[in-house]
Amino acid sequence: MPRGVASQPRAWQRMLSGRRLDLLDPSPLDIEISDIAHGLARVARWNGQTVGDHAFSVAQHSLLVEGIVSALQPETHDAIRLAALLHDAPEYVIGDMISPFKAAVGGDYKAVEHRLQTAIHLRFGLSPLLPAPIKTLLKRADQIAAYFEATQLAGFSEKEAAEFFGRPRGLSVDHFDLTPLPALAVQQAFLQRFSEISTPTQSAPAIS
Repeated sequence: MPRGVASQPRAWQRMLSGRRLDLLDPSPLDIEISDIAHGLARVARWNGQTVGDHAFSVAQHSLLVEGIVSALQPETHDAIRLAALLHDAPEYVIGDMISPFKAAVGGDYKAVEHRLQTAIHLRFGLSPLLPAPIKTLLKRADQIAAYFEATQLAGFSEKEAAEFFGRPRGLSVDHFDLTPLPALAVQQAFLQRFSEISTPTQSAPAIS
């Protein structure tokens, strides 16, 4: 390196697939579903403060959200189910920050998260910017999942969870299995569900 030229800080991560993903300028070509599944299955929701012998991972949360979307709209397009499954996919790189800390960190975190999500969507044939009705549906499913997890796993009372996430309407936690599973089992379930709902040319249609 020439004298006087400062070295640039490393902003990429080597993935187990062999890809080298630039965290600040991610390319869709460097994103592999195997890396996403592996990473998300080993990132704990609720900072690991959940009951059970295993952490409740972001991969298991993603499967739950996709299941809730399918329950809310049984006839929905597979592209929307895929968007639900991948709604927290950037966390395979940047981890899962609890909401209060995300608010404290502010714009830089959200900007990195947005660039990663855009690259992930492009990699798997989804629209970079989902239509507002789809975003609303995914947000609703995410909040329902958070309520179920909070009350069943994270020690929240129903009243407290309702204050933060709203009380689910029309869905019961009895329809979903929230038993925290080993990382490898969740990783395999995530990949299986991805294979069931993905196609080489996905596109997310608007919801009328």
